[in-house]
Amino acid sequence: MLGVTLTAADECPRCHDPLVTERDALPWCSSCEWNLERYEPERRRPELGWPLVDRTTHRLAYRLAQRQFTALAGRPVGRPGWSVARIVLLFAAVVLLAGTLACLAFGIYLIAYHFPTFLIIPGTVLVLIAFALRPRFPRLDPYAEPLTRDQAPTLFGVVDRVAAAVGAPPPQVIAIDDGFNAWATACGIRRRRVLCLGLPLLGVLRPQERVALLGHELGHFVNGDIRRGPLTRVALSTLGELAELLRPTRRQPFSGGGLVNAVSELLARIVLSVLRFLAWTGHVLLLLVGQRDAQRAEYLADELGARAGGSTACTTLTDILVAEDVVTMMIMREARLGRGPDGWRAAVDQAREALLPRLRGLRQLSVRDRVSLFASHPPAGLRSRMVVSRISQAPTVWLSEAESARLDDELADRYERVRRSLAAG
Repeated sequence: MLGVTLTAADECPRCHDPLVTERDALPWCSSCEWNLERYEPERRRPELGWPLVDRTTHRLAYRLAQRQFTALAGRPVGRPGWSVARIVLLFAAVVLLAGTLACLAFGIYLIAYHFPTFLIIPGTVLVLIAFALRPRFPRLDPYAEPLTRDQAPTLFGVVDRVAAAVGAPPPQVIAIDDGFNAWATACGIRRRRVLCLGLPLLGVLRPQERVALLGHELGHFVNGDIRRGPLTRVALSTLGELAELLRPTRRQPFSGGGLVNAVSELLARIVLSVLRFLAWTGHVLLLLVGQRDAQRAEYLADELGARAGGSTACTTLTDILVAEDVVTMMIMREARLGRGPDGWRAAVDQAREALLPRLRGLRQLSVRDRVSLFASHPPAGLRSRMVVSRISQAPTVWLSEAESARLDDELADRYERVRRSLAAG
C-alpha cells in the first residue's frame, strides 16, 4: 500500500493515541500496538504460497513471538534445558537415522540376494536414497576466507578476550566474507568451531558494537542453540532433503507406449507426489517445533553480547539490523564513491542520527514485516527491546578507538577487495 497519510482524526480506537506509520505501511498505534499484527502481503514474500494460509501463519507467528517476548522480557534468559522441542527433535532424528540405515541395509540385501537378479535395481535405488539422506556436517563457506593469527593479531586478541568474557571456547577458525552478516557454527566431522565476520557489517560498527557482535556470535557456542546440535540438525534437514529428492526436475508429457504405460506413469507420479507432500509436511512441522527454541537462543546470545560489549552497544547493534536496508544502501553508495570502512561508518552514523526520531516505529514495524513461524531469529525490533528491558550491563571487554582502527588496518587489503566487489555489484 503506497501513499499512506495520517490526519488528526486518525487515532487508536483502543487508547485514542495518534496512529503512526512508517514506509507506507498500514497505520498502527505505537503506544498499545493496536493493528501492528496486520498482515500486509505486498510487504512480504509468500511463505507457503496460499494467501489464506500465509495470513493465518503470520497471525500465529506474531502471537507466539509476542508471547515469547513477554515471557522473557525484563529477566535473564537462561540456557534452555530439555524442552519439549528438543526432545521431539531428538526423537525425530533417531527415527530418521534408523530409517536411513534400514534403507541402506535393505538395499544392500536386495542387491546381494541371489546376485545377480532384477532386485539389483530397487536395491541400488534404496542405497542411493540412503546415501542422499546421509547426515552431513556443515562445511566452511567457500566464499569465506580463513585468517591466521599473524594476519590479524588484533582481531584474534579481541576474540580471545570476548570468548573468555562470555564463557565460550574460542573459535578454531576465524574467517571473513563480503556479506552484511556474521555467523558461528561447527564444521566438519571434527566439529571445528568457526566464526565468520562479514566485513560490510564489521566495518560500520563502533568499537563496543564490534565487541557485542563477537559476544553474540561466540555465545552460540554455549547457548544451547537447537540448530547447531549434530542430532537436531538431522531432524531439521533430512525430510527437507527427501522432499527435494522427490521433486520432479520438470513436468513432462506421458511418454506413450500404450494405455498400460500411461496408467503406470500416472500412478508413479501420484505416489511420488504424495510421498513428497508427506516429507515436506513433516519437514515444516519439525521446523515449527524447533524455531521457538532457536529464537530463544538468539535472545540468550544477545544477552551474552550485552555482557561483553555493554547493553548500550548491544542495543545499537540490533538497531543496525532494524534499519538494515538503509545501512546497506549507505555502504553501497560509499563503496561506489571509492570509500572504505571509515567512509561507510561516517555515512551510517549520519543515517543513525536521521533515523533516531523514527526508531521506535521502525522497531515495531520490523515485527510486522519479519515475524515468521519459520524464522530462526526474532524480529530485530524485538531483540532491541529485549536488551532494553533487562538490567543494563556495563561492558566487560573494552575496545578502544585506537585498537579498533588497528584491527581495520590489519584487514585493509581485504576491505578494499570487498569494496571493489560491492562497487561492481
